[in-house]
Amino acid sequence: MSDSGEPNKATVEELEKGQTLVQVSEENIKLTRKILWKLDTRILPVLAVLFLCSFLDRTNVGNARLYNLEGDIAITDHEYDQGLAVFYATYILSEIPSNLILKKLTPGIWLPCLTFFWGISAMCLGFVQNFAGFVGVRALLGLTEGGLLPGIVLYLSTIYTRGELALRIGIFYTAASLSGAFGGLLARGISEIGTRGGLNKWRWIFVLEGLFTALVGIAAYFLLPNGAGSAKFLTPEERQFAVSRLHAPTIGGGNSEKETTEKFSWGEVARGVFSMQTWFTACAYFGILSGLYSFGLFLPTIISGLGYTADEAQLWSVIPYAVASVVTVCTAYISDHYRVRGPVMLCSLPLAIIGYAVIANTNNNQVKYGMTFLMATGLYSSVPPVLGWLSNNSAGHYKRATTSGLQLAIANCGGFVAVFIYPKTQGPNYHQGHSIILGLLCAGWVLVLCNVLYCAKINRDKANGKYDKYRGFGDDRDPTFKLVL
Repeated sequence: MSDSGEPNKATVEELEKGQTLVQVSEENIKLTRKILWKLDTRILPVLAVLFLCSFLDRTNVGNARLYNLEGDIAITDHEYDQGLAVFYATYILSEIPSNLILKKLTPGIWLPCLTFFWGISAMCLGFVQNFAGFVGVRALLGLTEGGLLPGIVLYLSTIYTRGELALRIGIFYTAASLSGAFGGLLARGISEIGTRGGLNKWRWIFVLEGLFTALVGIAAYFLLPNGAGSAKFLTPEERQFAVSRLHAPTIGGGNSEKETTEKFSWGEVARGVFSMQTWFTACAYFGILSGLYSFGLFLPTIISGLGYTADEAQLWSVIPYAVASVVTVCTAYISDHYRVRGPVMLCSLPLAIIGYAVIANTNNNQVKYGMTFLMATGLYSSVPPVLGWLSNNSAGHYKRATTSGLQLAIANCGGFVAVFIYPKTQGPNYHQGHSIILGLLCAGWVLVLCNVLYCAKINRDKANGKYDKYRGFGDDRDPTFKLVL
């Protein structure tokens, strides 16, 4: 300020500069919101439908079982479980390879192709006549379906920033819980076809749901862009800004621009395989998925064991899934808003733990059904934080591709657990099966706590200069890359 009371030239320039920065910031905020709205409304619904199809084609065998699948193809309870186990084996084996080739073939081609081919495989289940056919088609279904979820998580991590990821995972993952509700209703509706066309009720479930999936895969090819930079629903200016905001320095560090030109390296794969965070989160997720798969595969059977008919069981299985879907989105929003993953899971997992603890030790049918709400809510709402957590803390495309694939490969071993701990001989109480899941969820809670403490330690070490030798690497070892707790 000059002696005359007028602002001097330097002050005016500073004020103008400040105003310009404020205007640019406000413009960027508006543009970001506009872009996120377009991405959310054009990409997430497609992914949600793909994932809904995935869960439908993975769990409809539980619905079909209620309509005499085993009797019609002359397989035993044990052979039925073997068919499910083969599915999970091929599903797990396909996850890491699928993620490693995703960048080469591009998400816009690879994800729709996977969907189309597993839809055809699901249709084929409607025509199997014996145990060999059942096992063979289930193996093919697992092989084609296994790459979807890790591929979606990896795909989303190249479109959204670290602080936006959990909510988006939560939104599309609600398709999983909704598929339980939708699957029960759909199976109930399809059963009304009866034996038209010479096919039994359970065969129509596979044929029609598989056909729907194949058609969705074809539609996804035309709707799903390879990334924000190639999204036709964005203007050229919006595409440029959408890409640049991912490359811009952010709290937590990382270098997305470097990842676009990154070459494949076995060293990056090794970094993903031997990461402590991978094993902490994967083993915790293993417990969660053990519960989810048991819940999804056997809920209709459990409800039927409470005294309901097959048709009634399909309808009563809808409500817990619907409640879980709402809570899942809310939990994911909280996780993104506060930029935390582990602490959210430490609060959500106890809901499922309480549910399994009670249902394993009560004979009251009403209480059992009530506990399914806690079980579904605690399990499904824990998934978006655990999936977003590892992706958030893995920088370098091929390391993140490896950690996402390996996390799900380990976690999906929970499918083997679910297959063998709920034999019909345990029904209707399934005390042993529920108790095993209860133990796994308690162990998962401890592992989540361990990972929170581990991430906090790494952040302290970076602040104290112990990672300075990695400065400028542009990956998660860089001292500017702050791990999400």
